[in-house]
Amino acid sequence: MPGLLSRLFSPRWRHPDPTVRREAVTRLDATRQREVLEQLAQDEDPDVRLTAVQRLDDPDQLLRLRQQGVVSRELDHQLAELLCGRAGGIELGRRLALVEEISDPALRARIAMHGDNQQLRLTALAGIDDETMLIEQACDNSIAAVRHAAAERVTSEQGLKQLVQTARRDRHVQRNARDRLSHLRADADAIKESMAQRESLLIKLEQHGRAQWEPLYAGRFRHLEREWLSLADQTETEQERRFQEACLRCRKVINDHEAHEQAQQADQQRREQADLDREALVMAFEESLDALRQGEHITQQDLASLRSQKQLLATRWQTLSETHLANPTLRQRYDTALKAYDVINQAWLRLEEHGNALEEAFKSNDEHRLKSIIKACAWPGDLPLEPRLARVQHYLRLERELTGKDNAAEQVERFDKELAMLEQLLDDGAFKAASRLHQRLKHLSENLPSSVDQQLASLKRHGARLAELRDWRGFVAGPKREQLCQAIEALEQEDQLTDQDRDRRHRQLVKQWKALGDAAANREQSERFRSASDRIRATLETWHDQQRHLRQSNLAERVALCDQLEALLEQPAALADPDALRDIRDKAREQWRRTSPVPRDDAEAIGRRFGRIRHRLQALIDRRATEVAEAKRALIGATRQLLEQDMPSRQRAERVKALQHQWRELGRAPKGEEQTLWREFRQLCDDIFAQRDAERNDRTQRLRQRQDEMQALIDRVDAWQPTSSSDAAQLDQILAEANALEPLPSGRRTEGMRRRWTGIIRARRERIERIAIADKVSQWRDVMPLIQAHLKADADCLAGRPCDDVPLTEGMTLSDNLHKAHQQRNDARRNPVPEPQVAEQLARLRVHLALMAGHPIAHHDEPLRLAIQVDRLNDNFGQPLEREDELEAVLCALLATGPVSPQTWQREVNDLDTVLDSLTQLPPP
Repeated sequence: MPGLLSRLFSPRWRHPDPTVRREAVTRLDATRQREVLEQLAQDEDPDVRLTAVQRLDDPDQLLRLRQQGVVSRELDHQLAELLCGRAGGIELGRRLALVEEISDPALRARIAMHGDNQQLRLTALAGIDDETMLIEQACDNSIAAVRHAAAERVTSEQGLKQLVQTARRDRHVQRNARDRLSHLRADADAIKESMAQRESLLIKLEQHGRAQWEPLYAGRFRHLEREWLSLADQTETEQERRFQEACLRCRKVINDHEAHEQAQQADQQRREQADLDREALVMAFEESLDALRQGEHITQQDLASLRSQKQLLATRWQTLSETHLANPTLRQRYDTALKAYDVINQAWLRLEEHGNALEEAFKSNDEHRLKSIIKACAWPGDLPLEPRLARVQHYLRLERELTGKDNAAEQVERFDKELAMLEQLLDDGAFKAASRLHQRLKHLSENLPSSVDQQLASLKRHGARLAELRDWRGFVAGPKREQLCQAIEALEQEDQLTDQDRDRRHRQLVKQWKALGDAAANREQSERFRSASDRIRATLETWHDQQRHLRQSNLAERVALCDQLEALLEQPAALADPDALRDIRDKAREQWRRTSPVPRDDAEAIGRRFGRIRHRLQALIDRRATEVAEAKRALIGATRQLLEQDMPSRQRAERVKALQHQWRELGRAPKGEEQTLWREFRQLCDDIFAQRDAERNDRTQRLRQRQDEMQALIDRVDAWQPTSSSDAAQLDQILAEANALEPLPSGRRTEGMRRRWTGIIRARRERIERIAIADKVSQWRDVMPLIQAHLKADADCLAGRPCDDVPLTEGMTLSDNLHKAHQQRNDARRNPVPEPQVAEQLARLRVHLALMAGHPIAHHDEPLRLAIQVDRLNDNFGQPLEREDELEAVLCALLATGPVSPQTWQREVNDLDTVLDSLTQLPPP
């Protein structure tokens, strides 16, 4: 009841019947009932919507409905009618403003096409960006200005082509489009040419990046870079990336070469600096030797200074030799200087060995013994005399001169010189030398003539001064002796010192006591000092024994070390590794330092022996290092020749790996040369490997390009569908193209492409085969009139009526096999076979066709199916089955079989037609 009341009292524009609602719309007041009209403008019935929007004449209201999501064709039509000026009578200015607010291109296109004003159309056209709509406006708009404006906004090549073809209404638009298309094509050709130039330039730059260094390498790179920058206004991102990569490779080659040159220059500078340092060291040592020879005397301090300089020279020379080998001239000067030093050192050692005997002989004035000792010392003649030797030589010369047959004047003159020397010694406070000279002068004064009273008085006076000096020494030495006695007694009581410190301190006190000589000597202090010294020695006896054993052990180790090194040097290995020899040298030096101290009497001799061994070992190291350097230079030459040879980069890389293995087995050259040679060798190896990588990248790029070409060929063949049997030649050509692209790189993509390619080719072959079979079936259907004529003749023959041979109709052409089958059919009517045999032959042919078409075989035809399959296998043994030839043979056999009765033919013809129809069905593309 409530539903009925609501329908009875509801307004008519809400009626369920759309016809009632449409009539109600015509009665609504458009001014007061606009909301109802807006609601009806969204009605589900198109007639109601059309009637409602026709009552709405305010375009603002219609636009608001569109903005609210109301979409209907009637609403758009009414809005277009109002804005075009065909209805509503709205002034132009308002319509222009409303058109500018519209964003729907289809509505704008309608207004631009049907507007009542040119300005209105141009305003609507300005908001259209779809090129298809612009082309439509340029071709079909009734106002020329609108057509021209629309045509100007068409910019694509396809759009301009369409304008040239379709804008026949306006010659201006067509001519303008043709001109713009020409310019566009010219610009495209220019861009294409520019792209080709950039691609060619990129190829040259990439090849230059893979090339080796040459003097013009940097200049060519800068030239190519300038050419690229002049064309780089339209460069693509991929080309820019390739350009940057090629520039990086070229700059790397340039930087590597510059670094190599700088390294060689630095190494040359270091080599020259090492030679200068060596020359300065040798020159300084030679100057020291010359200065030693040119001096008046040689003292122990001079020899110690020379020894220190020699050790410094040897250490510095060895350090420099580990970096760079010395040239032969400097090496010879160095060896000569060392030999000269050895001569001086040996002479000094002989003098030290006979020093005590020389002093005793000199004190006892034993001339014969002095001469024998001087002869044993064998002092070099080019060296100045040591003070002791000089004094002995002077004494012997003076003794010889004073006892000789010289005249008295000369003897007195020489005596005066000796007195002057004695006076000088007294002035210097040299008590011991003055005392010995005074004793000698007293002995020599006995042989002087009687007229030398003045000299004798001077000698007596100097004797008094000598006695005074002796007293003064005693006055000074007395407190010193007491102090030394107290010190040694305190040392005896000291129990905090180690044995080594106690012994060192004891030796210092004994040395100081001996230095006092006989000055202020007394028995009590001497006994006191000697007793304390003996007690200290007694307490250190155990430590001394340990030290003696240690020295002997160290000496034995040093002797064993020298023996081992000498055995090594006597028979060095022909290919001794310099690094191993350096290790032996360093370990021997370290072991020598550890085996210290040694007995004093043997220290100098074993030290000289080790020095000679070390010198020989260093010479062996230098010789082997030089041989290694020469061998590595030969390897560098072989590598450079290998780089210049024309051979595959892979084979060149394998050979350079063998050269690298030889390089590692050779050992190290001198330190500085090793770095230089290694940098040069590594640069050559890097160039070879860079060529291999570049060739590998090129091969990979070619394989990838071949893979892309194969992909494009697959896509092209996938889009291609054969339409006739003659397309088999095109398929063979496609297969030849695919074979030309082999081999392809291995990978998942290639495997997927091969599977897809195999499937596509199989499908195309099957389609061509089906088309060929369909052509054969079509040819068979073309000869159906001939078959009907044969069937009619067969019926007459079987009925006993006279029958003639069936002739070929005019215009019919048969293949050789069909023509032969036609003749056999005519011959079969002259010699007919039994009807069952003919029926069996037809059934066999029907089953054969069913097998070819893949149709199911009835159960009663199974024996025929098996027999046919056996025959097919026997006929095509060892060869693939050709379905086209097999079908032609079956159809020819079908034509040749006869005579066939109408009943037998009707029984088989439907199945034959069905099978042939299935054979003509092509697979879907």
